[in-house]
Amino acid sequence: MNIRRWSFGFLAAALLIPGLAACKSDAAEPAAAPSPSAPAVPADPKEALLASTKEAAKGDFTFTLTGADLTGGGLVHKPSNSAQLTMKLGDASQDVSMEMDLIYIDSESWVKMDIGGAMAAMVPELAKNKGKYQHLDKTKVKGIKDLQLDPETLDPIDSETLVKGVTDVQKTGEGTYAGKIDISASTDSVALDEDVVTALGAQAKALPFTAKLDPQGRLTELVISVPAAGETAAHDVKIAYSGYGTGTGAKKPSADKVVEASAETYEMFK
Repeated sequence: MNIRRWSFGFLAAALLIPGLAACKSDAAEPAAAPSPSAPAVPADPKEALLASTKEAAKGDFTFTLTGADLTGGGLVHKPSNSAQLTMKLGDASQDVSMEMDLIYIDSESWVKMDIGGAMAAMVPELAKNKGKYQHLDKTKVKGIKDLQLDPETLDPIDSETLVKGVTDVQKTGEGTYAGKIDISASTDSVALDEDVVTALGAQAKALPFTAKLDPQGRLTELVISVPAAGETAAHDVKIAYSGYGTGTGAKKPSADKVVEASAETYEMFK
């Protein structure tokens, strides 16, 4: 695993919502039933996929993400100006393993993390706060949108940009699609490993994908099949969305589980 690519600071910055913590269930919630006023799904498959990503821009949904060495989930809730995310990277047998639990509510952020692998020896001070949420002072964290929700990018996965890379697509059933996608220009997406995209070379321009939409035409699943590249085995990148318009926002950690962030934690944001 590449430590530079999958650093804590990279994930926080790339998600653009610095303070994301756990979606407490790995399973996606059932989507709400379509209303009589639900917009018609475009007949053109590519247009249908592009339209399917627009609901996330309203900032009220939950999501899950799995990849080669990455699993996670979270929520975004613009009405309460809050967001949550958990991410698990690698395992203790690799250079770095990391479990992160970030919470953002209005102007405050907290992070809980467990570092393993070789990286644990590099930052032993972090072990002192294991199991605790560290409260972050936004004046000490530079270059991460000042710890604010970004109204221009409320979807941390940025599926709209991914879908724009679709080069060939057919409708395969009711609400299901399949085709080819070009991910070569999507190296900033947290769903993709930049080093893997680079190692794929020309293959990155035509990877198989499938997608699912709910009856209201909203994206519920996007799966990209990634072949072996470099040191990374073949795998699927799977993104799932649910709970559109039904969220209640992130929850503040209880006071007995909160400490002020350590200097080592702030160093990881740089």
